[in-house]
Amino acid sequence: MNSNTLNLPLPVVGNDGMASLVLPWCALFCEANPAISFDCTLEGSSTAIMALAADASWLAPMSRAPWPHELAAFERVKGYRPTEIHVGYTGHGPRPEAKSPPAIYVHRDNPLPGLTMAQLASVFSSGHSSGDITDWQQLGLEGKWHNRRIHLYGLRDNGKYATAFRHAHLAGRHYPAHYEGLADRRAVIEAVAQDPFGAGCLGWCNAALFSDDVRILPLASEANTAFYSPDLVNVAQGNYPLSSYVSFCFDLPPGATLDPLVKAWLEMTLSDAGQAIVAAQTHSPEGYVPLEPSMLAHQRQRLASL
Repeated sequence: MNSNTLNLPLPVVGNDGMASLVLPWCALFCEANPAISFDCTLEGSSTAIMALAADASWLAPMSRAPWPHELAAFERVKGYRPTEIHVGYTGHGPRPEAKSPPAIYVHRDNPLPGLTMAQLASVFSSGHSSGDITDWQQLGLEGKWHNRRIHLYGLRDNGKYATAFRHAHLAGRHYPAHYEGLADRRAVIEAVAQDPFGAGCLGWCNAALFSDDVRILPLASEANTAFYSPDLVNVAQGNYPLSSYVSFCFDLPPGATLDPLVKAWLEMTLSDAGQAIVAAQTHSPEGYVPLEPSMLAHQRQRLASL
């Protein structure tokens, strides 16, 4: 949607939790552009890409990556995929009364110190080039875990989070036959809490609402590097491998130049003042975190090239 063809106010449709970011960004942008106004309809990330595809949104704020079926729907309409710029991290934890970022959960008695992302892929998918990991002893566990299989739990592979996770972290490979797709977060957490040999994969979740018998398993991007949990320090430093982003998707046809007003808006969100708005929400229930310096520089460079 090109701002040169729009009547004001400019529509912004997308994630509801991001109102605490989007509305202050709108106010900041209008300070420098007093002739501009906005009409924000923030009812969930699931509305963002569809509104963008229908030319009903100028920008699409999202607190997760677009799901495959959303991208496919946009591509059917437009013939290409939307472009995305990251402007912050979505959440940190565990925190009381707040959701933690996507994570792998194990029983609290499980002694495994962590997984590399390659090991995670070998556990949660079939056909990994380095071989599948199906037993706890393959991860070095002894005692009662030594001769036991890894019982896998997660959400149903129905085009939403579990499907997006496959494409983002498992190279699109399918979950193993022994993966048990369950109806909701509670079911996954309760399954792992009742199963010392279980491991569960979930998106945003406050596990403490359902059980104290699980823990988040720390992760490492590569072998021979430290494991990191999704606490604030690790997310803020860009170290947690499953961190998700606060992003804006927008319509940019191949070979086209980004609309100057859209570019100015995105530059504002990535400016020091724009990132300060993210920082002001770090201890809110949503727990947004500003981009760490190298990722911030990367997103600024990407935007400059559009």
